[in-house]
Amino acid sequence: DPAQTIYTFAGATPTYLLNFTNRFPAAEVIRLTTGYRSTPEILFTANALLRSNSLGHELAPINDHGNQPVLTEYKTDGQEAVGITNQITELISQGEKPEGIAILKRLIASADVVVENFRPDVKYRLGIDYETLSKDHPGLVYASISGFGQSGPLSQRPGFDQIAQGMSGLMSVTGKAGDGPMRVGIPIADLCAGIFAAQGVLVALLERDASGKGQWLHTSLLESMIYMMDFQNSRWLIDGDVPTQAGNYHPTSIPTGVYKAKDGYMNIAVFGSKIWERFCDILGAPEWVTDERYKDKQGRSINRDSINAEINRRLAAQDRAYWVERFNEGGVACGLINDVKGVFEEPQVQHLGIVKDVVSLHHGPQKMVGQPVQLTRTPSTIARSAPKRGEHSEEILREIGLEAGELASLKAKGVY
Repeated sequence: DPAQTIYTFAGATPTYLLNFTNRFPAAEVIRLTTGYRSTPEILFTANALLRSNSLGHELAPINDHGNQPVLTEYKTDGQEAVGITNQITELISQGEKPEGIAILKRLIASADVVVENFRPDVKYRLGIDYETLSKDHPGLVYASISGFGQSGPLSQRPGFDQIAQGMSGLMSVTGKAGDGPMRVGIPIADLCAGIFAAQGVLVALLERDASGKGQWLHTSLLESMIYMMDFQNSRWLIDGDVPTQAGNYHPTSIPTGVYKAKDGYMNIAVFGSKIWERFCDILGAPEWVTDERYKDKQGRSINRDSINAEINRRLAAQDRAYWVERFNEGGVACGLINDVKGVFEEPQVQHLGIVKDVVSLHHGPQKMVGQPVQLTRTPSTIARSAPKRGEHSEEILREIGLEAGELASLKAKGVY
């Protein structure tokens, strides 16, 4: 059933396939990706498309390493490999061979969406760019993800998550002042570029319902990170204020940040005068409400060091559990700061059921993070375990009409 199939073309990325059978009209997605591994931004695009519960039924990447497409080695049983993506069936094929391109074009002929993250010139060299493909397939939605954009002075540079974090300004506002730039602890540029590309695909498919025409859409790691800088951008563009590092505290709203109780750290977020008053009462410091240094948001921001020190001094009298209970009773937002182990021990996380028990044909029972969006009428389920590298190559090639003799010839030539 095409609504249960996602193809990986020349990429080796194990995953789990979500079952959307009879949930939504099938949309076939072909994924084209780059060299050293199936890169995160394009994997997250696939994930986001599938999480929409409407797409992602045939997915096929082709690898490009430098200027030459190659079949890359990729460890298929690592935690990162299995954990990044959730829904791929795998076809391995050599993209530099004409036969490999021919296979790809046969898959694209029935596809709704192509997603690629080559450097901008590669797709034109291979003859799989939007302009070429859309001549015979005007309804095709074609999504491109790059490091820095499809044109311009930096467009041909290789782009990676950390490079985009730095160039976007994100690292200049992350971490403690004086410690130098700090990267975010997840591949945030990859994540966001993939999610934004998926959103663009959804919009293009909706528009296609009205016009009958597909289109090319593109985003980049750099554009995604600039967009995600949000109010920090506005501080410069509107006020001419260059944001700097504020450590674990909110840059403009204090007290909001990381504070230390008797047994460890916790987050507290105080926004608005009424919540500030309640916060002061809970801490036993009602005088702060009228203190000239602290009575308004601007004063607390200017005098952040002194007020934060006072807060920590009072918090040290009790454990975090005590303060979490007291603050939440008073309508003051707060929470523990978990390590990853603690996240999955959190009762609320267990209640949400985001961790799914799955059984891999190759690795046995495993636990995976499920979908962050719950559709109440059309929920997703896990339908297939992670494939071995190239496990479905012949199955997929047969599905597009190749006979036994053709398969034997292609295999002899090293096409798959």
